[in-house]
Amino acid sequence: MTSTLPPRAVVVTRPTEYEELLHHHATRAMAAFFLSTRGRRVEDVEEAHRVVRGAVDLVLGAIPLAWRRALVARSDLDRFLFEPEDVVVTVGQDGLVANVAKYVKGQIVIGINPSPAMYDGVLARHRPRDTADLVRAATRETGARRGIEERTMVEAALPDGQRLLALNEVYLGHRTHQSSRYVLSYGEASERHSSSGIVVATGTGATGWARSIHGSRRSSAPLPAPTAESLVFFVREAFPSVKTGTTLVDGTVAHGAALHVASEMNEGGVVFGDGIEEDHLDLPYGQTVDVRAANDRLRLLAA
Repeated sequence: MTSTLPPRAVVVTRPTEYEELLHHHATRAMAAFFLSTRGRRVEDVEEAHRVVRGAVDLVLGAIPLAWRRALVARSDLDRFLFEPEDVVVTVGQDGLVANVAKYVKGQIVIGINPSPAMYDGVLARHRPRDTADLVRAATRETGARRGIEERTMVEAALPDGQRLLALNEVYLGHRTHQSSRYVLSYGEASERHSSSGIVVATGTGATGWARSIHGSRRSSAPLPAPTAESLVFFVREAFPSVKTGTTLVDGTVAHGAALHVASEMNEGGVVFGDGIEEDHLDLPYGQTVDVRAANDRLRLLAA
């Protein structure tokens, strides 16, 4: 049944550095003193704050008057109820798109970059002044499908049904610098490792952590394209010993296939996504986890 409610734009933001400084130091003067001890000026942080908040105001002002709207902080995403017909607009760095991706279910996401001088704009590639045209193009009522990219996400799933989604990559291993011990299996191959953990990346994440690993080790495993359905995995600093190997250390995870990891860590084993360590699954000794391309996709308005 088609909804009779007007469309809703959900604008997602995160605190600026200036707002976080005021939260921790209470006053501008104290924030200025703190920054000065690190060779920085509060005026520069204030200017960046004005740019971001100005962009948020432009975006909110560009939403059609007949539409419903919601302004959501990144920290509230796990408690916000998205509606199927929502158009989701992030205002900030590219990472904000990744933060949103794990909470939406098919809604179109528009990334707004407040300033190309501040953020790369790999995912948040649109200008605030274009918001009105973008949100109209993203509504299902118009039937427009202007340059929507289907971005693959990666899923880590435990046998009890717990799962974790990420847009860029997941990390599996010890939460500290201790050795990560586990048995890694893919296809017919299986190997026991002592390493610095495993990184499994999507095509979106291939421009970040995975790219750094790939370049530093000159890996032959190809990095997936931004919209590829496959994943790539890298074992970090695998250590050879009489019990552990270094053969199964990178490769492509085809769509529909999965990496299987059996933890041999007595404590401290975790899996987390997109660098958010607080949101993790525990991997105690004997716990298994499968990592594969998720059925969920990020629908990003790219053009």
